Amino acid sequence: MDIFLLCVFLPLVTVAWGQYSDYYYGPYNYGDNDEWVNVYRQGFNFQCPHGQVIVAVRSVFSKKEGSDRLWNYACMPASQSLGEPTECWWEEINRAGIEWYQTCSNNGLVAGFQSQYFPSVLDREWQFYCCRYSRRCPYSCWLTTEYPGQYGEDMDMMMYTYDYYIRGATTTFSAVHR
Repeated sequence: MDIFLLCVFLPLVTVAWGQYSDYYYGPYNYGDNDEWVNVYRQGFNFQCPHGQVIVAVRSVFSKKEGSDRLWNYACMPASQSLGEPTECWWEEINRAGIEWYQTCSNNGLVAGFQSQYFPSVLDREWQFYCCRYSRRCPYSCWLTTEYPGQYGEDMDMMMYTYDYYIRGATTTFSAVHR
């Protein structure tokens, strides 16, 4: 129960650690010519192929484009130690214009995102696509604090070690900065 509470209340990005491998993976291929999954002020839907999870997130911020961000993601097959995906689902929507925190329920790992921009609040709402695997591995969750460190900073976050996964995220919405 304590681990569950720890995972639920950790801000920013929580990461799950698997027990088996400790391999290094190099830079991820975000796609040709650094393509983005969205354009400023537009919605998007990104899902990894079946059996893969998000392992890298890149984002650039623009105040002049409505205090919005461009987003790009990289996927990689989940460790064989997790088995096969047994189910995937969309989590509840995290509304725009407020701070929120969410992790995938039911021991799920993030395998996609869907987002819509709202010009009235200069913010996005988010929904996570989560997948649960047939074997649950023991893990501990912790806060990753450096992505991004300050309002408006660009980010390029990668899971450098195999069996580390993104389990959730949080926002730090500010009515002053929007």
